[in-house]
Parts: sequence; C-alpha cells; structure tokens
Amino acid sequence: GPVGYPTTDHMGSTDGAGRYSHFSGTGGNSIYWSPKTGAHWITGALRTKWAAQGWERGPLGYPTTDSNGTPDRIGKFNHFSGAGGNSIYWSPKTGAHWVKGAIRTKWAALGWERSRLGYPTRDEYSVAGSRASDFQRGRLTWNSTTRQVIG
Repeated sequence: GPVGYPTTDHMGSTDGAGRYSHFSGTGGNSIYWSPKTGAHWITGALRTKWAAQGWERGPLGYPTTDSNGTPDRIGKFNHFSGAGGNSIYWSPKTGAHWVKGAIRTKWAALGWERSRLGYPTRDEYSVAGSRASDFQRGRLTWNSTTRQVIG
C-alpha cells in the first residue's frame, strides 16, 4: 500500500499518551494513534510540516483524519486535535501550510480550498495586534480586540 513497509517498531509517543510507527512509502509516512483520536496516517509534506511543529507534542496535537485528497482533487490535508481546531493543507502550487482556530473556522465556512480564497500560501502570522493567514486569492485576519475574522 501507499504507506510502505515499517521502518520502526511500534513505539510509544513522546507525550506518553499514544503510539506510532514510521513507514517507507514515498515522501515519509507515519501512523499515529492516541486513545482520543484513534489511528491516523500522515504522509509527505503534511508529515514534514507537522514534524516541524513538534509532532504530537506541538500545538497541532495528534492527527484526527488520515492524509486525504481534497474535494477539488488537487491537494491533500490532515486535521488535528490541537486546541481551537488545526489543519495542514498542501497543494503542488502552494506547499503545506497550517491553518488554525477562528481563521480555520471561517475558511471552512467559506468552503475550504474550494472557496473564493483557494489554498493557504503561508502559515498564520502576527499583524498589528491580530493574526492573519494568506491564501491564493486573499487573506483572513482575526482581530484580537473584536475576536472577529474579516477578509
């Protein structure tokens, strides 16, 4: 299958709550399990981005979905258990980027990658007392005073 052969034994995760195994499939593959999220596969650039954020100990938490193709059949995504809602979306043109919290909620309500915004092109970042995420065709900004997302 696409995950390939195991390259590690079944290991305990560094947070002590879950388990994982790494596999030989193209681009790097892992299956992570926790009692709260179950077992989920993460692959390629999604896995690389998640690893850069600290794996399961980072702010994204454990995967809550497998690496899935997007409905537009162009990209891939995983959702994660971290506080406020977290996802990593990837496309060949934009690469892998993390979308979280209220900005993610607004983007989801608009229709994810099929929305007028398209795919994320940058991880969330700070702007004048707020947070923003850039997309192919626009930006969403969360205002820390009003707690509203505009864009």
